[in-house]
Amino acid sequence: METGYVRKPEWLKTRLRGNEQFRRTKRIVESHGLHTICTSGKCPNRSECWSCGTATFLIGGEVCTRSCRFCHTPTGRPGPLDPAEPAHVAESIRLMGLKHAVITSVDRDDLPDLGARHWVETIRCIRTLNPQTTLEVLIPDFQGRMERVDEVIAAAPEIISHNLETVRRLTPQIRSAARYETSLAVLSRVASRGVHAKTGIMAGLGETADEVEALMDDALHAGVSILTIGQYLQPSRKNIPVAEYVSPQQFERYRRLALSKGFRQVESAPPVRSSYRAGMVDMTQHT
Repeated sequence: METGYVRKPEWLKTRLRGNEQFRRTKRIVESHGLHTICTSGKCPNRSECWSCGTATFLIGGEVCTRSCRFCHTPTGRPGPLDPAEPAHVAESIRLMGLKHAVITSVDRDDLPDLGARHWVETIRCIRTLNPQTTLEVLIPDFQGRMERVDEVIAAAPEIISHNLETVRRLTPQIRSAARYETSLAVLSRVASRGVHAKTGIMAGLGETADEVEALMDDALHAGVSILTIGQYLQPSRKNIPVAEYVSPQQFERYRRLALSKGFRQVESAPPVRSSYRAGMVDMTQHT
C-alpha cells in the first residue's frame, strides 16, 4: 500500500482566489470562532468556495476521536461541546446569505449519544434563523446505532450524506474505526426514510476501476442517489501517501458509468470533495 512520492500533475494545480467575498467569508468564520472542514481538512477548493460565499461548517469541536489515515483533522480527546456553537453556525449562515448550507462534524465517540443531540440542536437553530436555506448534513456513522441516525433524520435536513471514503478492500487500512457495511447500513437507513442519501469516495488510494464500480452498485442498492468522486491528496507526511493521481479522463468515465447505473447526481473530477458544488443539487428530484 505504501508508495514513494508521486508528483502532482498539472491538472491538480489550482489558482488561488482572494476576492472581497473570500475575505468576507473568512471574517465571518473567524469572528464567530467557527471551525470549517475547508481549513481543518486542507481542502484544495477553499479559495473557490469561499470566494463564492460558501463554506462547510465543522461542528462538535476540532478534535476527532478517530484517526483515519487520510484525514488531517486533529485526533485525541476532545473537550466538551460548545453549547453556543449551533447558534453561531446559524448566525454565520444568515450573515453569508447562504441558500444551501453544508454541516459536518468530527466523530465524538466519547459522548454517550455520540453527538447526535448537538447535531439536532444545530439543525434546529439553522432552521429557525434561516427558514429558506436548504440544508445538507455530512454525518458520522454513530457507531451504527440507528437510533442516533434516526434523530438526525427526524430533524429533516434535505440531504443526509455519509461518506464511504474508499472501496471495501481498502476500508480497514484507510478508516480507523468505521466499517464498510456499517456505512452502507447508515445510508440505507437514510434512504429508507425518503431523504436524499449522498456518499463520497476518494480515488488514488490504490483501488481498481472494478472495485469502484462494485462500490457504486453497493451504494445504489443502499438507496444512495448522489455520488461524489475526487482525487485523494495527502494532507501531511503523517497521512497515507497517494498511490496514484487518477486522470481527468478516468474521472469522466466514472461519472458516466455512475449516471448510467442510475445515480441522479454525480460529481466526479480530480478537485471534487464531498461538499464541492453542493448547492447545485436538484432538490426537486427525490429518492
